[in-house]
Amino acid sequence: MNKFEERKNTIYALICDDLYVPMKVKEIAMLLDIPKSSRAELQAVLDALVEDGKVEVSKKGKYAKAQARIVTGVFESNARGFGFVRVEGDDEDIFVAKDERGGAIHHDVVKVKITANPSGKRREGTIIAVVEHGKTRIVGTYEASRTFGFVVPDNARFHEDIFIPIEHTMGAVAGHKVVVELTEFGGNGKKPEGRIVEILGHINDPGTDILAIAKDFDLPIEFPEKVLNQAVRVGKPVSEADMAGRKDLRQVQMVTIDGEDAKDLDDAVSLSREGEDYLLGVHIADVTNYVQEHSALDVEALERGTSVYLVDRVIPMLPHTLSNGICSLNAGEDRLALSCMMRINKKGEVIDYEIAETVICVDARMSYTSVNKILALEDEEETARYEQFVPMFRDMEQLAAILRKKRKKRGSIDFDFPETKVILDANGFPVEIRPYERNVATKIIEDFMLIANETVAEDNFWQELPFVYRTHEEPDSEKIKKLSTFINNFGYRIHTDNGELHPKELQKLIDAIADTPEETLISRLTLRSMKQAKYTTDCLGHFGLSAKYYCHFTSPIRRYPDLQIHRIIKERLRGRMDDRKKEHYEKILPEAAKQSSERERRAEEAERETVKLKKVQYMSEHIGERFTGVISSVTAWGMYVELPDTIEGMVHVTSLRDDFYQYIEETYELVGETTGKRYKLGQTVEVTVVGTDELMRTIDFEID
Repeated sequence: MNKFEERKNTIYALICDDLYVPMKVKEIAMLLDIPKSSRAELQAVLDALVEDGKVEVSKKGKYAKAQARIVTGVFESNARGFGFVRVEGDDEDIFVAKDERGGAIHHDVVKVKITANPSGKRREGTIIAVVEHGKTRIVGTYEASRTFGFVVPDNARFHEDIFIPIEHTMGAVAGHKVVVELTEFGGNGKKPEGRIVEILGHINDPGTDILAIAKDFDLPIEFPEKVLNQAVRVGKPVSEADMAGRKDLRQVQMVTIDGEDAKDLDDAVSLSREGEDYLLGVHIADVTNYVQEHSALDVEALERGTSVYLVDRVIPMLPHTLSNGICSLNAGEDRLALSCMMRINKKGEVIDYEIAETVICVDARMSYTSVNKILALEDEEETARYEQFVPMFRDMEQLAAILRKKRKKRGSIDFDFPETKVILDANGFPVEIRPYERNVATKIIEDFMLIANETVAEDNFWQELPFVYRTHEEPDSEKIKKLSTFINNFGYRIHTDNGELHPKELQKLIDAIADTPEETLISRLTLRSMKQAKYTTDCLGHFGLSAKYYCHFTSPIRRYPDLQIHRIIKERLRGRMDDRKKEHYEKILPEAAKQSSERERRAEEAERETVKLKKVQYMSEHIGERFTGVISSVTAWGMYVELPDTIEGMVHVTSLRDDFYQYIEETYELVGETTGKRYKLGQTVEVTVVGTDELMRTIDFEID
């Protein structure tokens, strides 16, 4: 133990002694006979004890043993100034008021002292130290002055403009979107300072707005040259040597079914009948044949974690040479695959299966629209065009319905909230926004991918091998209690068994509220009570699907966990999964699962932000127009209203001028004090668009 640590222990022991009341630095020095010349060293020791969370200091400068719990987490700032600290492994965030931030900025790693823990409410805390700045580069709009410049951050969670010395502007002009590297983080009345390291383009240039969001989320846009070169080297046509030892399925009728604009086709499906049984094949591109572990391609794929689908572009996990080339299951071309071939009875039970390395040749590249025309619309022209596949499509529709019914019976929860489709013009401006259509064809692929993922996960669970599972844990009991209390107002109940909730109870609730006025309201609250799915190395089950075993096997082109799973399966199939390999995977998988979960969250947030921006731009052309919408959320400061095209705007409580409205948290309502008028979740209202803000990405409505 070094001298500094010894002094820390001595001073800590003194401060913890019950004989002494909280003491100032001078009193501690006197008790320990520390001369004035060593007071700076004493102060350093005390600062270290405070940072460690062992000692706390009052506003009057008195030191005492820390009574409050101090934890380390990541600070998530809010545009209004307050924020939350997210602690790893802890489901409940800690609220931090605007004046308790301690100089922390968005994404900083901080130490927070929990100051309040009211029963049934969110914990509150004060940030006492910034451990590490999580964000050193910020994207914003450059504004010029004669002798200096400054950057207004795009992300409203960063609340201060950044001062840019004239020598660090890189020649930027007013209106440029830029990336700033922070050199000073500000605080104590001083503005943060930085230097421009990249000019993205002018705010009026097409695509600059989306590029700025991608950069703000630190999404890697370009691939390193050695990764691109390696992709070209390995992306050779399938040879006889590549096919050696594989199951040859090139004569099996199979198709890909995707969106019209999809280019990375990583799954194909085949189906035939044998008596009453269905023989379903889910054939996934064997990406691991081209992306070897520890290669430049693999390192880059792990770093990216997932492909990111922004409104005007895709940022792929793998270079297009692979994802749109040799790893894409293009019709009429030999491809290497990893296939899960299942025998499924008329009850939807997988009674036998085989997982094998295969070589396939897809017969047709189908679209969701085309298959829907054949099955749902019975389009004569489309049916004649794909006559040879029609019997297989009809069998697919039957099997998918059987699988869906079985899943629903066991309790799988089906939240059918529409995603958003944004149509842009040549300049990147949104000309149409609408919900994505889920049809019979999209459901077929969903159902087939789900059963393949479950089958592969269960197979590997019983093999007792290291693996990456897709986990969705049971909801927090407190959130379910709140939901239960709320739905009782409508005459609905959720049954729990000793505090444990079965997903079937939530699906029963979803069924019970179908086509009722409160359907949207209760569905949204139910969804908010759920936890976020993640990747883990333990098989903890998937609550939302009511599945004991679940993984992601079907998209190795765009998700790293799928890629890693394929490697493990192939090691076993080839008889190479010895103790040394098991130890290797046990060592690397926890971090890979954790990073993949983090990258997935980052991608989802970036995707949401680009959609929000385009919605704001779209509604900026509709100021003064009236729309009918549904109240989707109610807060103390107002309510959000969602339109049929998925656009959501805020009605501020201050704009409700006919009364003074109080927020009733228990029932999610705004209630007028005088009139008793109520605004509640799920209620249909007429709104007028009164304003938009691209920087804040908000839309303001008023109720007529």
